[in-house]
Amino acid sequence: MFRQEFIERNAFLLLVLTLVTIAIGGIIEVVPLFTIETTVEHVKGIRPYTPLEQRGRDIYVREGCYVCHSQQVRALRDEVERYGHFSLAAESMYDHPFQWGSKRIGPDLARVGGKYSNDWHYAHLSNPQSVVPESLMPAYAFLAETPLEADDIVARLRTLRAVGVPYTDGEIANAAVDMATQASPNADNVELLKRYPKAVTVPGNGRVVTEMDALVAYLQVLGTMVNFADPANERLQQ
Repeated sequence: MFRQEFIERNAFLLLVLTLVTIAIGGIIEVVPLFTIETTVEHVKGIRPYTPLEQRGRDIYVREGCYVCHSQQVRALRDEVERYGHFSLAAESMYDHPFQWGSKRIGPDLARVGGKYSNDWHYAHLSNPQSVVPESLMPAYAFLAETPLEADDIVARLRTLRAVGVPYTDGEIANAAVDMATQASPNADNVELLKRYPKAVTVPGNGRVVTEMDALVAYLQVLGTMVNFADPANERLQQ
C-alpha cells in the first residue's frame, strides 16, 4: 500500500512507469508482426486489378461512392444471407486505400460483381431511378461522355508496384493495350485473361474508352476473384 501511495503521489515517477507499461504492451503487440511473412493470408484467386479496373476504382473514389456504399460483408448471419460470404482481408490486400466503409445509404458492394449485367450497370449509373425507382443515388450519366485519361496508366501501375502491388513488367508494358481490350467486346482478350483471370469485358462505345467503362469494369470484378466452392478454399467456409 505504501509503495502504491508513493507512486501515485510522485507525478514524475507515475509518468515514467506508465510510459514503461505502454512500451512493454506495444512491444508485445508489434514484435510478433515482424516474425511472420505477412499479416494477411494469401488466398487463391486474388490478383491485382486490371488497368481498366484500377482506373475505375480511382473514379469510384473520386466520386465519393464509398460515402454511401461499404465494401465489407461482416460475419453476421443476416449480412451473409443478403450479400454472400463474409469479406476476407486478402480481398482488399491490393487496395490503396481499402474501401470497407462504415455507412450504407446504398447496399454493400463487396460482392456486386456479376450480380447484374453490364447493361444494368450502365443504365443504373446513367439514371439510377430507371432500374431502382426508390434509389436516392444521383445520376452519373456524364461518365459515359467523359473520355478516360489513360496517358499516365503506366506511371500509376509503377507507383502501385512501389507500395506492394505485384504488377509485373509485362503487365505494366501492356497496360494501355489491356485497357483498350477490356473495353472492346470484339477485341481478342486471350492475353488479357491470361494476365488477369475473370476480367469482365465491358461494351464500350466503339470509339473511345470512357470513365463509365472503367467504373463498370471495376464494379463487375468486386467479390468475384475468390471461388469459395474451390476445395483449395474450403477452410474459408469455417
